[in-house]
Amino acid sequence: MKKIGVVLSGCGVFDGSEIHEAVLTLLAIDRNGCEAVCMAPDMELDEVNHLTSEPTGARRNVLAESARIARGRIRNISDVKAADLDAVIFPGGYGAAKNLCNFAEKGAGASIHPDVARLLKEMALAKKPIGAICIAPALIAAALGKELRPKVTIGTDAGTAAAINATGSEHVDCPVTEFVVDKENKIVTTPAYMLAKRISEACEGIDKTVKAVVGLI
Repeated sequence: MKKIGVVLSGCGVFDGSEIHEAVLTLLAIDRNGCEAVCMAPDMELDEVNHLTSEPTGARRNVLAESARIARGRIRNISDVKAADLDAVIFPGGYGAAKNLCNFAEKGAGASIHPDVARLLKEMALAKKPIGAICIAPALIAAALGKELRPKVTIGTDAGTAAAINATGSEHVDCPVTEFVVDKENKIVTTPAYMLAKRISEACEGIDKTVKAVVGLI
């Protein structure tokens, strides 16, 4: 059975992984006959109250929070190597742009969590497929833009697209239910909740993306 890594960044759209996107990704992986390998970095995050969208001032652990989505079956990303996986997918949520990297703050000049950067570069070097959803393609652009100049999408947001282009990557506009494939670099991306107004819209794009990632293995 093919193993597809799912890199989580917490639990909740405002400070971690977007839960709908993460669960839809896990479901699509299973429906495509593959095994999901959930992982996250062992680090702290700034908690956001999801009722008010305001910071609480509290801190939480990214790995522990991500374990909520993974039902406890999760690995520290520091222990995962490209050799353990056939592909990897990054769901969105602000955690992808705040915890896995600081794109939300720094844009094109973002720095990447060391273990996330390491795994991404290992996967790219091994020519193993990489998928990214919602804002997570910005992480891919920041990590791989200078070396690989990948084609990615976050939908149609002009400001985010410009920041992605500034990394050396190429942003491609894309509707919510579709996806963009960079065949040369084996990178598949979809807008999901960057554009989605309904969970069914996000689901359609994610289903297609996961199927495309599996097809590139």
